[in-house]
Amino acid sequence: MSSLPESSLLPLTRDFYQRDTVAVATDLLGCWLVREVDGALMGARIVETEAYCGAHDSACHAHRGLTTRTAAMFGAPGHAYIYLVYGMHWLFNIVTEPEGSPCALLVRAVEPVLNEQAMRERRLTPGKQLSNGPGKLTRALDVDKALYGHDLTRAERLWICAGSHDIPIASGPRVGIDYAEPHDRDAPWRFWLEGNPWVSKAR
Repeated sequence: MSSLPESSLLPLTRDFYQRDTVAVATDLLGCWLVREVDGALMGARIVETEAYCGAHDSACHAHRGLTTRTAAMFGAPGHAYIYLVYGMHWLFNIVTEPEGSPCALLVRAVEPVLNEQAMRERRLTPGKQLSNGPGKLTRALDVDKALYGHDLTRAERLWICAGSHDIPIASGPRVGIDYAEPHDRDAPWRFWLEGNPWVSKAR
């Protein structure tokens, strides 16, 4: 298991997120997601993402226009877009591309690297079930609607710092978007570190 670079926990800058969503989704693999709760840090390596590419992507929430729910997507890049699914799971997304271009990427799975015990106290489950899915990782890291619109470029509460990997990146269709148009359902915009055991199970 990799070690979190505690001496260099500087957040990624807004310029990192103000780029093509697919590029950001792949470049985030291997980066560190850091969560601060009551002065204590938890950290996890991002191992799986999904890109949602704006109003013309029928799988993207912004496809239906600006709403109270999607407002963060239409704002500046580098902010958190968080929503509830099935009435029970919070999903953590990151706004990308220039303001007004409503794109985001979903963080689907992470590998714990710092203070795993604190994560397991929040999500009482064995093994990889801790954070190998988008609803699992938010519970383990205590991420919910209170962080909607949070600025991830500031080193407070929740942010992402640079990382690296030497594992090939795999790609395939996104998960749970049966409502989308066929060409969007088939788009290979889910990305993961090939062979990483913390990646969510394919469906």
